[in-house]
Amino acid sequence: MADKPTVALLGTGIMGSAMGRNLLKAGFPLRVWNRTQEKAQPLAEQGAVLGTTPADAVESAQVIITMLRDGDAVLHAMNEAAPKLGRGQIWAQMSTTGPQAVPAEAAFADEYGLTLVDAPVLGTKQPAEQGQLVILAAGPQSVRPVVQSVFDVLGKKILWVDDNAARAVASKLKLVANNWVIGLTNAVAETMALAKGAEVDARAFLDAVEGGPLDVPYLRIKAKAILENNFEPSFALENATKDAALIVALAHECHVSLPVAEAMLARMRKAIEMGHGDEDIAATYFASFDR
Repeated sequence: MADKPTVALLGTGIMGSAMGRNLLKAGFPLRVWNRTQEKAQPLAEQGAVLGTTPADAVESAQVIITMLRDGDAVLHAMNEAAPKLGRGQIWAQMSTTGPQAVPAEAAFADEYGLTLVDAPVLGTKQPAEQGQLVILAAGPQSVRPVVQSVFDVLGKKILWVDDNAARAVASKLKLVANNWVIGLTNAVAETMALAKGAEVDARAFLDAVEGGPLDVPYLRIKAKAILENNFEPSFALENATKDAALIVALAHECHVSLPVAEAMLARMRKAIEMGHGDEDIAATYFASFDR
């Protein structure tokens, strides 16, 4: 595509800021907004147009990306953007809002003449920085060439799963995948906690499974964080807990029993109550101890 579309990015947190940097490096005209403006300022210094409101950011953009905490935050930002929205704009909703939020997002898109692409991502801080996200996308064939040019900069794999965003297939798939991520993390955290409590060298456990079918890269990453007491957020526990609640809600709607998911949600909430919400999801480790 000779002319790159102008992109508006609403939300420049851990993920959004990394995505914005990659779009700028690839030469996309970029307009940005964030509720805390200081978090968007670095992108402005690299060439993005900084909007003081969501409406400022979306004006004249061909593609609007929302990368915010939850469904309420997404709709709040889009409602603030409404005065400058134009019919025909493509709205790539890339936040993890869950399928529960998609009907309201689809209704909003219809009201303002936007084409909704439901496109949550798999990946955390480092994959976002490297443009190595997996993008789970649902949207009509008619807008795919334009939005694909944006997605190709942000992800290593773009998986189109439906041609109708309103059916929430992409958002459901995201929660299925996140149930796996959250399950792995809690398993690592509990295993490391058991090793500590039993006075077993956790490194000996890692040596025991090394190179076998039970050894996975994610185990190494989260075990290292726990061993080094380094919980700088790649996937913040607060956000992971929000996703865990969406997973449990979806299971209830589908009449599927997920007692392990419910137990993990309770465990993660305990870690938040202990003061670890802003840390990495690996900080669920602390929920294994009284203090």
